Amino acid sequence: MVTVPPSGPPSPAPQISGNSAQAQNNALSGDFDTFLKMLTIQMQNQDPFNPIKSEEFAVQLATFSGVEQQIKTNKLLETLAGGFSGNSLVQLAGWVGMEARAQMPARFAGSPVTIFPAPHQDADQAVLVVRDVTGAEVSRSAIGLSGAAVEWAGVSESGQPFPPGIYSFSVESYKEGKSLGTKHAEIFATIREVRLEDDKAVLVMDSGEKVTAEDITALRTPG
Repeated sequence: MVTVPPSGPPSPAPQISGNSAQAQNNALSGDFDTFLKMLTIQMQNQDPFNPIKSEEFAVQLATFSGVEQQIKTNKLLETLAGGFSGNSLVQLAGWVGMEARAQMPARFAGSPVTIFPAPHQDADQAVLVVRDVTGAEVSRSAIGLSGAAVEWAGVSESGQPFPPGIYSFSVESYKEGKSLGTKHAEIFATIREVRLEDDKAVLVMDSGEKVTAEDITALRTPG
């Protein structure tokens, strides 16, 4: 098993310069408006005894449609370039099947879950709190202050195993009995899918949780 920190978000896909695209759109929009005005004036002032031939009118309409389509195409390309500026779906697809570490819930299926807590640096006491999918607290236990990984066996104080499901983990830090805050703990989960949502690439984990590439702190091969 190899664990490596992710090398940051993959290299951005080629994108259109914002200034260049905007300038091009402005130019096309200007030409479009000018053409429309000229066509209107031409129709208003045509010789009623010698009107524009249908063939000529068809050519002008085709030109009109071409300019309009070019404007729409450029705007679409600019939108796509902006949407993929952070993470390329093609490159992130290479992460599918790997295990990623982040602050997120875990799917418990009977096997112990490895948790990576991060107690406050000034704490003299740390408590691991486990909650089920409804947010109800199911377990609370003291842990060390070093930040070393801990195993959650998924059993109650009486030794009864908790039912399979989604569980979240957080660490409460205290100093001299006073709270220093609560922080979500990290776990490893398998990446099942990469999606584009709201112009941003997200990773879908085996628990169903969605995280961004920027939220991943480590990657490792399963096994």
